[in-house]
Amino acid sequence: MQHILEVQQIEKYYGNKSNLTRAIDNISFEVDEGEFVGIMGASGSGKTTLLNCISTIDRVTAGHIRINGEDITKLKGGKLNQFRREELGFIFQDFNLLDTLTAYENIALALTIQKISPIEIDNRVKDIAAKLDIVDVLNKYPYQLSGGQKQRTASARAIITNPKLILADEPTGALDSKAARHLLESFETLNQTMNATILMVTHDAFTASYADRILFIKDGQMFNELIKGGDTRKEFFEKIIEVVSLLGGELNDVI
Repeated sequence: MQHILEVQQIEKYYGNKSNLTRAIDNISFEVDEGEFVGIMGASGSGKTTLLNCISTIDRVTAGHIRINGEDITKLKGGKLNQFRREELGFIFQDFNLLDTLTAYENIALALTIQKISPIEIDNRVKDIAAKLDIVDVLNKYPYQLSGGQKQRTASARAIITNPKLILADEPTGALDSKAARHLLESFETLNQTMNATILMVTHDAFTASYADRILFIKDGQMFNELIKGGDTRKEFFEKIIEVVSLLGGELNDVI
């Protein structure tokens, strides 16, 4: 199976020699096409820094990150912006929807920028909206949407360009339990019916239990890995809790 993401011995340092912080310390892993992978760790573990480096928001100090075979650590300027726009999809905790656009227009915006024909845009927006159960709110503005509807709209926007990799940063953090469950079921739909490759950072064990595989980060290093395999989601959740307890500190700091 093809590796969509290859992270090879990356390091990320902040500060100077007299006060050096190793946010990421020699991390390597791969994500295959169609995988749904979660990253967990306590606050300050380096998981958000790792996601920022993969998303090209931040640059690594050493090592290489390849997405669909392209070494993104070597991209700069216009080529980096184009790669980010065409190959990556982003889902943020605070939605980042444009208030002056309807849900339909928010989802369609990236395709409009790519100069896709209006007919194809309409077909693709309605198709993804049906998969995420937001057809009824396409003509509404963000202020008219619930938190769950906003996040599913943001998810539709992230997937509409058929990116090679979807990056989700605490996607359920601002949602109540019902909306979070609905969103995670939507992620499952995207992953299983569209073969979407998802990398999700979360501090929540319930959210993580929807993934196929969990990478645990501690003090900037890889701490452990769990693979769901044939486990039920409940069984996987219980295994996640066991690993979280080994990470140290208060359980609530991580979940």
